[in-house]
Amino acid sequence: MGDAGFVVDEAHDKLISEADLRRKLALGRPLRVKLGIDPTASDIHLGFAVVLRKLRRFQEQGHTAVLILGDYTAQIGDPSGRSVTRPRLTKEQVDEYAATYVDQLHQILLPEPLEVRRNSEWLAGMDIEDVLRLTSRTTVARMLERDDFANRYADGTPISVMEFLYPLLQGWDSVMVEADIELGGSDQLWNLLMARQLQEQEGQEAQVVLTMPLLVGLDGVKKMSKSLGNYVGIADAPGEQFGKLMSVPDALMGQYFDLATAWPLERADAVKAELASGALRPVEAKRLLARSVVDLYHGEGAGGAAEAEFDRVFKSHDAPTDVPEVLVGPDELRDGRVRLARLLALAFPKAVPSNKEGRRKIIQGGVRLDEAVVEDPDLELAAGDLEGKLLQLGRRNWARLRA
Repeated sequence: MGDAGFVVDEAHDKLISEADLRRKLALGRPLRVKLGIDPTASDIHLGFAVVLRKLRRFQEQGHTAVLILGDYTAQIGDPSGRSVTRPRLTKEQVDEYAATYVDQLHQILLPEPLEVRRNSEWLAGMDIEDVLRLTSRTTVARMLERDDFANRYADGTPISVMEFLYPLLQGWDSVMVEADIELGGSDQLWNLLMARQLQEQEGQEAQVVLTMPLLVGLDGVKKMSKSLGNYVGIADAPGEQFGKLMSVPDALMGQYFDLATAWPLERADAVKAELASGALRPVEAKRLLARSVVDLYHGEGAGGAAEAEFDRVFKSHDAPTDVPEVLVGPDELRDGRVRLARLLALAFPKAVPSNKEGRRKIIQGGVRLDEAVVEDPDLELAAGDLEGKLLQLGRRNWARLRA
């Protein structure tokens, strides 16, 4: 097993503690390196990929990645960084998301040494006595040391007892898998420290805690998040990834080169220096970033192809070469007609989750039909007028209608 240099000398946020890490590595055995992920949406994004890549680095050193799919805790919702209670998910929703996560995780992690567990294995079987025993391990005062809980309490914003349970359940995961190290984003620090407390109470050696910086989302304000919609998914199509990354604010370019490209720090630093000196223009830096990320997740050359398609669409204003087709079935028609707002929801369900949202998109002026801007939010089309029509939403969403 390697020494701690590959952790200490690479980008990270907090390490608690370096001395404990060096001592564990000196044991000469594979360490159990835990990372938990709650399946709360269908996409893994570039922000979460930061910590996944750190987990892969441990795998490359011969250590065992212990990936916890929080299928049980996802139904509670992680309160970290939240100003309000997170809506609960159903078991069916969580299972659906978990299935897509596993496929995406293998884009980053090595197939071995890897252990994938669901925390429902040990949490779902708990009875009320088990839960009460777990809640006795800490105090309300300790819980209110968390900034997000403390702020909500001070503001009079409700905090459910269920949310207090979340850090305890996440910490119990570490006890059950006997984690030597746990990774997480910097917003997870408090939860990870709670696990150390529980492990020591169970007679285990406390895990080392290693947190990674949070990647700011495309809005340039908040951390990249599925729920905020400011993210780039690792499973997004090449053209979608490229187009989204071209919208990264200039001020965040350095962070994206550091955290999103999987480059060595030396290369990222060199590119940032060129950017700072003016030798590299921001628009060219974004192109380099976008090509690199697309190549990372779709293979060498995919970034260049996505760039060429981007230029064809956004410079020449041509339709993409590969426009997805949307079949409008007879069940969508009313008296042989269908509202354009409904067609938007059918064609672009991620961007337009409802007919009401489709109507709002039309009012905003971002919808075109065969290159003509649509202004009427109540526009209806006859079935005979649908075939072959080109529907466009914003700059990146295209669909060919079929009836």
